[in-house]
Amino acid sequence: MSTPVQYTSKDAYVIITITNGKANAISHEVIDALNIAFNQAEQEKKVVILTGQPGIFSAGYDLKSMTASPEAALELVTKGSKLSLRMLSFPFPVIIACSGHAIAKGAFLLLSADYRIGTEGDFKIGLNEVMIGMTMHHAGIEIAKARLAPIYFERSISNSEIYTPANAVTAGFLDRIVPEDHLMPTAIKIAEMFSNLNKKAHAETKLKVRKNYLNSLQQAIEQDSIEGLNPPIK
Repeated sequence: MSTPVQYTSKDAYVIITITNGKANAISHEVIDALNIAFNQAEQEKKVVILTGQPGIFSAGYDLKSMTASPEAALELVTKGSKLSLRMLSFPFPVIIACSGHAIAKGAFLLLSADYRIGTEGDFKIGLNEVMIGMTMHHAGIEIAKARLAPIYFERSISNSEIYTPANAVTAGFLDRIVPEDHLMPTAIKIAEMFSNLNKKAHAETKLKVRKNYLNSLQQAIEQDSIEGLNPPIK
Protein backbone atom coordinates (compact mmCIF):
# COMPACT_ATOMS: atom_id res chain seq x y z
CA MET A 1 0.00 0.00 0.00
CA SER A 2 1.39 3.39 -0.95
CA THR A 3 1.67 6.05 1.72
CA PRO A 4 -0.05 9.42 1.18
CA VAL A 5 3.02 11.24 2.50
CA GLN A 6 6.61 10.72 1.37
CA TYR A 7 9.60 11.55 3.60
CA THR A 8 13.11 12.23 2.31
CA SER A 9 15.95 13.22 4.63
CA LYS A 10 18.96 15.23 3.45
CA ASP A 11 21.95 16.61 5.32
CA ALA A 12 20.44 19.97 6.27
CA TYR A 13 16.71 19.47 5.66
CA VAL A 14 13.90 17.00 5.06
CA ILE A 15 11.35 17.00 2.24
CA ILE A 16 7.79 15.96 3.13
CA THR A 17 5.63 15.40 0.06
CA ILE A 18 1.84 14.96 0.09
CA THR A 19 0.80 12.42 -2.57
CA ASN A 20 -2.87 11.65 -2.05
CA GLY A 21 -4.78 11.33 -5.31
CA LYS A 22 -5.54 13.96 -7.91
CA ALA A 23 -6.68 16.58 -5.39
CA ASN A 24 -3.99 15.82 -2.80
CA ALA A 25 -6.84 15.82 -0.29
CA ILE A 26 -6.11 16.31 3.40
CA SER A 27 -7.62 13.20 4.96
CA HIS A 28 -7.22 11.60 8.39
CA GLU A 29 -4.52 9.38 6.92
CA VAL A 30 -2.64 12.36 5.48
CA ILE A 31 -2.75 14.28 8.76
CA ASP A 32 -1.60 11.22 10.71
CA ALA A 33 1.25 10.69 8.25
CA LEU A 34 2.22 14.38 8.38
CA ASN A 35 2.38 14.26 12.16
CA ILE A 36 4.65 11.22 11.97
CA ALA A 37 6.83 13.01 9.42
CA PHE A 38 7.08 16.13 11.59
CA ASN A 39 7.96 13.90 14.56
CA GLN A 40 10.84 12.44 12.57
CA ALA A 41 12.01 15.85 11.35
CA GLU A 42 11.98 17.14 14.92
CA GLN A 43 14.04 14.16 16.06
CA GLU A 44 16.52 14.86 13.26
CA LYS A 45 16.51 18.59 14.17
CA LYS A 46 16.16 19.64 10.55
CA VAL A 47 14.42 22.29 8.49
CA VAL A 48 11.23 21.02 6.82
CA ILE A 49 10.26 21.52 3.17
CA LEU A 50 6.60 20.58 2.71
CA THR A 51 5.39 20.19 -0.87
CA GLY A 52 2.78 18.49 -3.03
CA GLN A 53 2.43 16.93 -6.46
CA PRO A 54 3.14 18.80 -9.71
CA GLY A 55 0.28 21.23 -10.31
CA ILE A 56 -1.45 20.68 -6.96
CA PHE A 57 -0.31 21.37 -3.42
CA SER A 58 -3.71 20.48 -1.96
CA ALA A 59 -7.35 21.19 -2.77
CA GLY A 60 -8.30 20.90 0.89
CA TYR A 61 -9.96 18.42 3.19
CA ASP A 62 -11.25 15.05 2.02
CA LEU A 63 -14.84 15.80 0.99
CA LYS A 64 -16.11 12.31 1.86
CA SER A 65 -15.29 12.96 5.51
CA MET A 66 -16.46 16.58 5.37
CA THR A 67 -19.92 15.68 4.02
CA ALA A 68 -20.47 12.41 5.89
CA SER A 69 -21.87 14.16 8.98
CA PRO A 70 -21.27 17.28 11.07
CA GLU A 71 -19.45 15.10 13.59
CA ALA A 72 -17.15 13.64 10.94
CA ALA A 73 -16.42 17.10 9.56
CA LEU A 74 -15.62 18.44 13.03
CA GLU A 75 -13.27 15.54 13.75
CA LEU A 76 -11.26 16.12 10.57
CA VAL A 77 -11.19 19.92 10.88
CA THR A 78 -10.08 19.69 14.51
CA LYS A 79 -7.19 17.43 13.51
CA GLY A 80 -6.30 19.84 10.73
CA SER A 81 -6.38 22.85 13.04
CA LYS A 82 -4.13 21.05 15.52
CA LEU A 83 -1.72 20.30 12.65
CA SER A 84 -1.60 24.03 11.83
CA LEU A 85 -0.96 24.82 15.50
CA ARG A 86 1.89 22.34 15.50
CA MET A 87 3.43 23.74 12.33
CA LEU A 88 3.21 27.29 13.67
CA SER A 89 5.02 26.26 16.86
CA PHE A 90 7.42 23.77 15.25
CA PRO A 91 10.94 24.35 16.67
CA PHE A 92 12.62 24.33 13.25
CA PRO A 93 11.81 26.39 10.14
CA VAL A 94 8.97 25.11 7.97
CA ILE A 95 9.11 26.00 4.27
CA ILE A 96 6.30 25.21 1.84
CA ALA A 97 7.10 24.68 -1.83
CA CYS A 98 3.59 25.23 -3.20
CA SER A 99 3.55 23.14 -6.37
CA GLY A 100 0.25 24.43 -7.80
CA HIS A 101 -3.31 24.91 -6.58
CA ALA A 102 -3.80 25.47 -2.84
CA ILE A 103 -7.45 25.68 -1.82
CA ALA A 104 -9.20 25.59 1.58
CA LYS A 105 -6.99 23.55 3.98
CA GLY A 106 -4.28 23.62 1.32
CA ALA A 107 -4.23 27.40 1.66
CA PHE A 108 -4.43 27.19 5.44
CA LEU A 109 -1.28 25.07 5.39
CA LEU A 110 0.42 27.91 3.53
CA LEU A 111 -0.63 30.20 6.36
CA SER A 112 0.85 27.75 8.87
CA ALA A 113 4.43 27.79 7.53
CA ASP A 114 7.36 30.11 8.10
CA TYR A 115 8.21 30.68 4.44
CA ARG A 116 6.06 29.96 1.36
CA ILE A 117 7.29 29.68 -2.22
CA GLY A 118 4.78 29.37 -5.05
CA THR A 119 5.18 28.47 -8.67
CA GLU A 120 4.20 30.64 -11.61
CA GLY A 121 1.23 29.42 -13.61
CA ASP A 122 -2.55 29.37 -13.90
CA PHE A 123 -3.08 28.21 -10.33
CA LYS A 124 -5.72 29.07 -7.75
CA ILE A 125 -4.92 29.89 -4.13
CA GLY A 126 -7.46 30.81 -1.48
CA LEU A 127 -10.16 29.88 0.99
CA ASN A 128 -13.39 28.70 -0.67
CA GLU A 129 -15.27 27.54 2.43
CA VAL A 130 -18.05 30.13 2.22
CA MET A 131 -18.38 29.51 -1.51
CA ILE A 132 -19.16 25.82 -0.92
CA GLY A 133 -21.57 26.49 1.96
CA MET A 134 -19.34 26.11 5.01
CA THR A 135 -19.42 28.75 7.73
CA MET A 136 -15.79 29.53 8.49
CA HIS A 137 -14.62 27.92 11.72
CA HIS A 138 -13.04 29.94 14.54
CA ALA A 139 -9.60 28.39 14.08
CA GLY A 140 -9.61 29.24 10.38
CA ILE A 141 -10.47 32.84 11.16
CA GLU A 142 -7.61 33.08 13.67
CA ILE A 143 -5.07 31.60 11.25
CA ALA A 144 -6.14 33.92 8.44
CA LYS A 145 -6.33 37.02 10.64
CA ALA A 146 -2.79 36.53 11.88
CA ARG A 147 -1.14 35.79 8.55
CA LEU A 148 -3.07 37.60 5.78
CA ALA A 149 -2.61 41.25 4.89
CA PRO A 150 -5.43 43.14 6.69
CA ILE A 151 -7.06 44.46 3.51
CA TYR A 152 -7.32 40.89 2.15
CA PHE A 153 -8.52 39.22 5.36
CA GLU A 154 -12.29 39.68 4.98
CA ARG A 155 -12.09 39.39 1.20
CA SER A 156 -10.52 35.96 1.66
CA ILE A 157 -12.62 34.73 4.58
CA SER A 158 -16.08 36.19 3.98
CA ASN A 159 -16.04 36.48 0.18
CA SER A 160 -14.01 33.35 -0.76
CA GLU A 161 -11.80 35.43 -3.05
CA ILE A 162 -9.39 33.19 -4.95
CA TYR A 163 -6.01 34.49 -6.09
CA THR A 164 -3.39 33.89 -8.74
CA PRO A 165 0.06 33.04 -7.35
CA ALA A 166 1.22 36.63 -7.90
CA ASN A 167 -1.81 38.08 -6.10
CA ALA A 168 -1.43 35.45 -3.38
CA VAL A 169 1.92 37.05 -2.51
CA THR A 170 0.22 40.42 -2.03
CA ALA A 171 -2.58 38.84 0.02
CA GLY A 172 -0.16 37.00 2.30
CA PHE A 173 -0.58 33.37 1.28
CA LEU A 174 2.87 33.24 -0.35
CA ASP A 175 6.19 35.02 0.17
CA ARG A 176 7.46 34.72 -3.40
CA ILE A 177 6.84 32.94 -6.69
CA VAL A 178 9.34 31.36 -9.07
CA PRO A 179 9.19 29.46 -12.37
CA GLU A 180 8.10 25.84 -11.95
CA ASP A 181 11.57 24.39 -12.55
CA HIS A 182 13.01 26.72 -9.90
CA LEU A 183 10.56 25.73 -7.16
CA MET A 184 12.48 22.96 -5.40
CA PRO A 185 15.96 24.41 -6.05
CA THR A 186 14.78 27.66 -4.45
CA ALA A 187 13.19 25.85 -1.50
CA ILE A 188 16.38 23.86 -0.98
CA LYS A 189 18.54 26.98 -1.13
CA ILE A 190 16.37 28.66 1.51
CA ALA A 191 16.33 25.51 3.65
CA GLU A 192 20.13 25.39 3.57
CA MET A 193 20.24 29.05 4.56
CA PHE A 194 17.76 28.50 7.41
CA SER A 195 19.78 25.50 8.62
CA ASN A 196 22.50 27.98 9.65
CA LEU A 197 20.19 29.66 12.15
CA ASN A 198 20.88 28.99 15.80
CA LYS A 199 18.29 26.29 16.49
CA LYS A 200 17.59 27.22 20.12
CA ALA A 201 17.31 30.93 19.35
CA HIS A 202 14.99 30.29 16.39
CA ALA A 203 12.65 28.05 18.38
CA GLU A 204 12.46 30.35 21.40
CA THR A 205 12.05 33.51 19.32
CA LYS A 206 9.28 31.97 17.19
CA LEU A 207 7.32 31.09 20.32
CA LYS A 208 7.80 34.60 21.75
CA VAL A 209 6.71 36.28 18.52
CA ARG A 210 3.65 34.05 18.17
CA LYS A 211 2.73 33.65 21.84
CA ASN A 212 -0.56 35.57 21.75
CA TYR A 213 -1.46 34.16 18.35
CA LEU A 214 -0.83 30.56 19.40
CA ASN A 215 -2.91 31.05 22.55
CA SER A 216 -5.76 32.53 20.51
CA LEU A 217 -5.58 29.66 18.03
CA GLN A 218 -5.70 27.05 20.81
CA GLN A 219 -8.76 28.77 22.26
CA ALA A 220 -10.38 28.88 18.82
CA ILE A 221 -9.84 25.14 18.36
CA GLU A 222 -11.52 24.52 21.70
CA GLN A 223 -14.40 26.83 20.76
CA ASP A 224 -14.93 24.94 17.49
CA SER A 225 -15.08 21.68 19.45
CA ILE A 226 -17.79 23.10 21.69
CA GLU A 227 -19.89 24.81 19.01
CA GLY A 228 -19.42 22.30 16.21
CA LEU A 229 -19.30 23.13 12.50
CA ASN A 230 -21.61 24.01 9.67
CA PRO A 231 -20.05 21.61 7.13
CA PRO A 232 -20.10 22.04 3.34
CA ILE A 233 -23.36 21.51 1.50
CA LYS A 234 -23.51 18.08 -0.15
